[in-house]
Amino acid sequence: MQSLEEYRAFVEAVSVPILANITEFGRTPLFTLEELKSVGVSMALYPLSAFRAMNKAALEVYIDIKERGTQRDQIARMQTREELYEVLDYYSYEAQIDALMRKN
Repeated sequence: MQSLEEYRAFVEAVSVPILANITEFGRTPLFTLEELKSVGVSMALYPLSAFRAMNKAALEVYIDIKERGTQRDQIARMQTREELYEVLDYYSYEAQIDALMRKN
């Protein structure tokens, strides 16, 4: 789809929820969620957004390491171990494993 009107016409032509596949550098403009909602789109998928951002960040880190011989100047851009554990709810899983091990 290349316009909101195309989405609107598609929504009106079928009787199922419509998913917008919003990928950077494709043919579909980067419509906002509000714009898509306004023409009846039910869901939006961003299949490569984080992947592309992670790849670019990784490349910048490795270029810096190659040039400076250390990742020291990149630390502020990195997720800490605690931040990762929080996202994963790691300590909850660790507690469950500990409880299972105590039973045996």
